[in-house]
Amino acid sequence: MVREMRILWKNPIYGFCMVVFPIMVVAFFTSMMEAGAPEDLPIGIVDADNTTTTRTLARRLDAFQSTKIVDAYPTVAEARHAMQRNEIFGFLYFPKGTTEKLMAGRQPTISYYYSMAAKMSGSLVMKDLKVISTLGSAAVGQATLRARGATDAQIQTFLQPIAIDLHMVANPWSNYNVYLSTVFVPGIIMLFVFLITAYSIGTELKFQRSREWVETAGGNMLIAILGKFLPQTLIWLAVFLGFEYYFYGVVHFPYEGGAWQMVLLAFMAVGASQGFGVFAFGLMPSLRMSMSICSLWSVLSLSMAGSAFPVMGMDTPLQSLSWLFPLRHYYMVYQISVFNGYPLLESWFHFAALAAFMLLPWLVVGKIKNAMLNYVYIP
Repeated sequence: MVREMRILWKNPIYGFCMVVFPIMVVAFFTSMMEAGAPEDLPIGIVDADNTTTTRTLARRLDAFQSTKIVDAYPTVAEARHAMQRNEIFGFLYFPKGTTEKLMAGRQPTISYYYSMAAKMSGSLVMKDLKVISTLGSAAVGQATLRARGATDAQIQTFLQPIAIDLHMVANPWSNYNVYLSTVFVPGIIMLFVFLITAYSIGTELKFQRSREWVETAGGNMLIAILGKFLPQTLIWLAVFLGFEYYFYGVVHFPYEGGAWQMVLLAFMAVGASQGFGVFAFGLMPSLRMSMSICSLWSVLSLSMAGSAFPVMGMDTPLQSLSWLFPLRHYYMVYQISVFNGYPLLESWFHFAALAAFMLLPWLVVGKIKNAMLNYVYIP
């Protein structure tokens, strides 16, 4: 441990990757989505009808928080070209005769176009465009019923037979920062853990310190690995607990679980990441190849965790593959026990999976010792 702490102190790459870069990641993600959800997404309007009714609908659309009409286009073709140039995320089209057909009850067609190149912005724009289209038909129905002498209560019952009482569990503000930062930040920190773990062992070969490392541990490779990574574990654990305190104590992200659950989850995440990094080097006892494996696995884990796209919606082979990513199990334990407040017993299988990742080095201890004593570093 003393030997490893000297190495950590002398090599600045450890300080940057273990402290500086994680702080930058936390600051970047939390500040980027500080508002909670995107606001004033640019959209366009094509109003070929140009009546009081269509202009009123356009003003209502512009009043929505998520979208903002930035331009009016004379034709659909020009609006489509603006969307292809990424100037707007979508547009609403009122064909000529829309109001006339509305008043005559001939069911006019209102078209809206939106881009899903960016999933979040596309979904928000689609929601607002769909709502304003529904409001158009509701406004005409309201005027017709009022002309027939219906009361406001009768109009409300006719236009909305079923009233929806919506309650968003644990995140009533629909804050996307809560959903995304809580998986992206630990995912990127786990990427650093993967890389630094493989780098720590690989540099023993690169700088011809491998025999000294094994001899310092008395030839016991298990003691050598524990002594090397225990100081790093303490630093990574402090980093995890630090960003968790910032998320839940400073930024006040919602959480239903207890503090001890987050501490336990942080320890399991760090241990699982280090275990996978050691295992990757044991599979490929090469600095370059082991770090490449860790990079690939950690980048894929951001997609396979299930936060951006649900795992249950993936193909069956990908659902099975998702169990091989530590971030997937971290996310499931966080979602079940921390975010929703269910007992840890509900997520025991994912805890067992993280423990299995922690024990992976047992499978390659002998191969790592052989590499440290006999291999020659090849760039």
